[in-house]
Amino acid sequence: MTTASQPPSLSLTGKKVVVVGGKTGIGLGIARAALAAGATVVVASRRITSLEARPDLAGLQQASLDMRDEAAVRAAFSAIGPFDHLVVTAAPDIGTWGGFMDADMSGVRSYVEGKFLGTWACARYAAPLLGKGGTMTFLSGGMAVRPKLGFTAVTSSFAAVEALSASLAVELAPTRVNTIRPGYVETDMWNFLPAEVRAGMSQQVAASFPARRAGQAEDIAHAALFLMTNPYVTGTVLDVTGGENLVNSIG
Repeated sequence: MTTASQPPSLSLTGKKVVVVGGKTGIGLGIARAALAAGATVVVASRRITSLEARPDLAGLQQASLDMRDEAAVRAAFSAIGPFDHLVVTAAPDIGTWGGFMDADMSGVRSYVEGKFLGTWACARYAAPLLGKGGTMTFLSGGMAVRPKLGFTAVTSSFAAVEALSASLAVELAPTRVNTIRPGYVETDMWNFLPAEVRAGMSQQVAASFPARRAGQAEDIAHAALFLMTNPYVTGTVLDVTGGENLVNSIG
């Protein structure tokens, strides 16, 4: 006969969360949500930023970490020390992946190294530091299952991250490892586009996606907190897409 237990909550009081890529976009949304849920939060990126330049980072600790440099990843986690939850949202810049038939493979090698092998390195050096009940959460994207012309490196890297997540859920058990697969989310990632183009994309999403609105970083953050705090979810890919997979995607 099983005994009743307390239902899971989204509280992270007393926990330490490391968000790689946590100073922009979805990563920043997750970092802020974890902080609000009571966690001590470390955001890791290539550079330390002053609070004068980024007052929105107040309350967040910072660590220097370059995902393409294994020695730097090792050193960063050694300096961070023991913690409870790892979230890896970082990825190379948009447009850096190159095309399938480019004259050389420098673009795809750089993207795979930054996204897939970078996630691998973070998981490798974080694993010994995670406490009991610890988790890892990775980030992929809809192109893992809905490829688009010109995005072969992205699709392949996303699919590889999802496969890594499932494999580590077995290899590192009972540490729980999951991936979030977001749909279109309004973040500063799209700031390279003109304002009118961004507005048009959001309007298209609101008109066609079943959720009838564009995604926000807070939507992905809520999913991340769920994966950190639900003790019976591991080895899964969680779609947070507003129903994008049910209709024709944008772009």
